[in-house]
Amino acid sequence: MVASLYVPEMTEIIEARMVSPQEKFFKLRFRDGRPLGHAPCQFVEVSVLGIGEAPISISSPPQVADHFELCIRAVGNVTRALHMLGPGDAVGIRGPFGNGVDVEELKGKDVLFIAAGLGLVPLRSLIGALLDKPKDYGKVTILHGAKTPKELLFLDEFDGWRARGADCRVTVDRPAEGWDGHVGVITTLMPSLEIDADNTYAFIVGPPVMYRFALLELFQKSIPHRQILMSLERRMKCGVGKCGHCQINGFYVCQEGPVFRYSQASKLTEAI
Repeated sequence: MVASLYVPEMTEIIEARMVSPQEKFFKLRFRDGRPLGHAPCQFVEVSVLGIGEAPISISSPPQVADHFELCIRAVGNVTRALHMLGPGDAVGIRGPFGNGVDVEELKGKDVLFIAAGLGLVPLRSLIGALLDKPKDYGKVTILHGAKTPKELLFLDEFDGWRARGADCRVTVDRPAEGWDGHVGVITTLMPSLEIDADNTYAFIVGPPVMYRFALLELFQKSIPHRQILMSLERRMKCGVGKCGHCQINGFYVCQEGPVFRYSQASKLTEAI
């Protein structure tokens, strides 16, 4: 484990496909076949030799042992280089890193996911973990929104999630021809939700501008602040608390996070 903190271990891409105009989905496996051994909502450092590395959220649930999955948006040198790769190519992996989510705390609880845009990628790992054992948890509600229908992610999996008991609701900011679903920002899906506040955990991941408005809706629902969790992963860089890029006051997001309770984050200046 010490070596994996600082030295990338090579993995092989076994599947790669575009899932939106900006995001590419990857399945990877270690050469020795071992599992990644991650918790939901952890991340890895992905490296392309000669280019660099970037922190990327793990999108597959922990029970998938023979490979792990990433969904990557091309926004910089490393991620653009990753988009050029395909099956059979090798990439380096460090990690997993971060605190992740303890699913034991969620047993018997209702869970609400608020995933805007790329925010569904890390939450997909937790969704998969909960729906693998649906009898252990209460009601699972998944809200997913994007700017346009083309930018919605993993829609082909929503029917399967519904079949396992999840209430899935989708919206877009700007409809396109043929779209007959809900139109509006993701928070417009929230007022109609029936929530047992004391028994509900809410997870928010998405663009920074969305957090404030999603939080206001959750406050209206009276969900306790310690049961509202969010990801601050956009600030991360090295993954091991050395570069200082993700430091907020005395906290390192890559070490204490990336998952924070609102009761914690509200006390950190510039966290949200």
